Amino acid sequence: MQDQHPDSRVILIAERSQSVRDLQSYFLNQAGFTVEFVDDGEAALERALAIRPLLVVTEILIPKIDGLALSRRLQENPATRDIPVLVFSILAAGARASEAGAKLFLRKPLVESVFLSAVQQLIAAHPIGALEEQWASK
Repeated sequence: MQDQHPDSRVILIAERSQSVRDLQSYFLNQAGFTVEFVDDGEAALERALAIRPLLVVTEILIPKIDGLALSRRLQENPATRDIPVLVFSILAAGARASEAGAKLFLRKPLVESVFLSAVQQLIAAHPIGALEEQWASK
């Protein structure tokens, strides 16, 4: 069963650092998105199934299910495989993120223009994002 979210422009983020969460939330809210945070990969997987976000942003080093395993599981599940994943980490793991099915990898620290550009690029290039833009224009 899918939750009805008041704003269909939801980005789901699995991030441990409160300071990074605060910045991500600020930047994305200013760009018109609603942000939902989870503390671990298991919660991210459950919420992605429930709310079908436009995008999942995950760091690698999250508890229960790490960010790479989360990306793999999202890609393997027919209900979530169309949700793009952005891996955002301090680790130099771009190739591993790609192998895990992530659409994009960004290395920390958080740079507003780079982060927002990546988010907007993934949403615009993705069928869910294109559909969301169509709905928004009606």
